[in-house]
Parts: sequence; structure tokens; C-alpha cells
Amino acid sequence: MKPAMDAAAEESQEQSQEKRGCFECCIKCLGGVPYASLVATILCFSGVALFCGCGHVALTGTVTLLENHFSKVTSDHAVLTDVIQLMQYVIYGIASFFFLYGIILLAEGFYTTSAVKELHSEFKTTICGRCISGLFVFLTYILGVAWLGVFGFSAVPVYVFYNVWSTCAAMRSPVVNVTSVESICVDVRQFGIIPWNATPGKACGSTLGDICNTSEFYLSYHLYIVACAGAGATVIALLIYMMATTYNFAVLKFKSREDCCTKF
Repeated sequence: MKPAMDAAAEESQEQSQEKRGCFECCIKCLGGVPYASLVATILCFSGVALFCGCGHVALTGTVTLLENHFSKVTSDHAVLTDVIQLMQYVIYGIASFFFLYGIILLAEGFYTTSAVKELHSEFKTTICGRCISGLFVFLTYILGVAWLGVFGFSAVPVYVFYNVWSTCAAMRSPVVNVTSVESICVDVRQFGIIPWNATPGKACGSTLGDICNTSEFYLSYHLYIVACAGAGATVIALLIYMMATTYNFAVLKFKSREDCCTKF
């Protein structure tokens, strides 16, 4: 009877040790997750998707508005149409590049986090690894500065559409004299979107009100806002990437010096 009890006790002890081992393994794996890089990757993917998707559709709607209401002669806005098409192709490239770059940065975050915390014996700091980490730090800083410019540029169409929308809202205001509505105009040529010789180039009164009520204007205006917000989210994601990659690179460099000192 006693040997049976001892065998049961040993079996329960082995089971508890296995559970403890699995728990410690899970904790160890969770400790190697680069949470900052993970959050930045999700934010970067979301921001780039919003910027590229909404920006592409908003540019198409802008061309439709210009052709139907502000520049009815094709040759007047031919250059603008070519620029918008080029920007749409650039958007495709941006989406593809940041999809790959985000995955690479996340993988690099897993590697450097494990090396910094020394969770796995096979993850050691090497000169090649430190050089790659330094390269990602440099590229991320460059991309962060570039996306600050993209964020500022994406605010320009929001400003233009807001001016048109605020003018329409002023026309609908009850304090506005009905006889003076036709004198309220919006001239898009002053924004440099189309040349000064474009016809008609401006919209006044009821025509302007009809433009503000179109689905193209309403959709493009809000899509530009979302695209601008997406660019801002991407800037925040790159800032998080900067902090995470810079910290990991600094710790790896410090550990390499520490290893060199312990060899002598």
C-alpha cells in the first residue's frame, strides 16, 4: 500500500513540476515580447492604411470636383491631374514599403529584446547585430522626419476644404442677408490648385451651396481629415520605434563593452 502511495505522490510532484515549468516558460516568452515595438507596429499599420486608403479616394474625389465645377477645360488642370496620379502611385509604394518595414522592425525588436534581457543563450550581441540595430535607428529617424513633412502636407487639403465648408456654413447662417448670398464666392485659384486662366475657377452663391452638398465634397473632406489623422498616427508610431530602437541599441552597445571588459 505504501509503495502505491509513494508512486502517486511522485506522479503528482512530477505533474506540479511540469506545470511550474510550463508557467515559467510562458513567463519567459512573454518577457521577450517587445511590447513597445508591437504597439508601434499596430499603430504604424493602422496609420499608413488610413493615410493611403483615404488619401487615394480623396484625391480621386478632388479631381472630380475640379472637373465638374472649377476647371471645365481639361488642359487647364492637366498638370494637376498628372500630379495626383503620380501621388496615387506613390501611395501604393508607401503602403508596400511600410508593411515590410514594420514587420522587419518588429522582428528586430524581438531579437534585440531577447538579447538585452538575455532570455535565450543563443541570442548574443555581435558586431553585425549592433550595426544592423544602428542602421534601423538611423532609418527610423530619417523616416520620422520625412513623415512629419507628410503630416504637414496632408493638412493642406484639409485647410482648403475647411475654408470652402466654412464659407458654405456662413451662407446658411440666418444672420446673412439673402440678397448678399450671391456675392459670397470661393476662388480655388488663390490656393494654387489650378492656374489663374482656368475657367470658371470660382463658385458663388447657390452654385457654391450645391458644391458643398455634393457627395464628392462631403466624402473627400472627411477622407482628408482621416488621412491627416493617419499620418499623425504614423508619426507617433515612428517616435515609439525611435525610442525602442535607440534604447535597445544603447543597451546592446553597453553590453558589448561590458563583455570586452570581462574578457581581460
